[in-house]
Amino acid sequence: MLINPQRFFNAVFVVLAAVVVLFAQTASVERKPSKAIRDFVVMSGQSLADLQKKLQPSNKVEELIGGEGMQLRVAVQHERNTTPPNAELHDTSDDVYYVVDGTATLILGGSLETPREVEPGEWRGPKIVNGKTVQIAKGDLIVVPRGTPHQRITANQDFTMILIKVYAEPRPAPKP
Repeated sequence: MLINPQRFFNAVFVVLAAVVVLFAQTASVERKPSKAIRDFVVMSGQSLADLQKKLQPSNKVEELIGGEGMQLRVAVQHERNTTPPNAELHDTSDDVYYVVDGTATLILGGSLETPREVEPGEWRGPKIVNGKTVQIAKGDLIVVPRGTPHQRITANQDFTMILIKVYAEPRPAPKP
């Protein structure tokens, strides 16, 4: 097959011209920093202590950040004398706990016994098999990566933590 030199040079010229135009358009678009999607949160030690008192003595959660369209949830959670009926595992979210007050027992790792999916990506099981048991107390920071079985037990304890949950994708709107 013979290539016509004139057609070849015309095709190369058209491609080069398109590249130059595309580069010029891209170069002319000025990038700007993003804007905050929500207000920042500053909580003084005193306001955190006041919130902690408000949550006691029962089992309560106060959401600070979260909701539809968010990839982040921050809550202050108080538990008193709880033994959850199930261990859990999240396919698409990481948990971070910062212990504000009290103690708890965590079972981490291993595998869920007879896991069942209670909603997409959220698994529960009656217990954890071959997990590691650790005691946590005020000032401790725990990171539970997605896919890690975990269970928190506060039997005969008062326990308050800051829960930070990071989702792989923005949270969908609640189902009606």
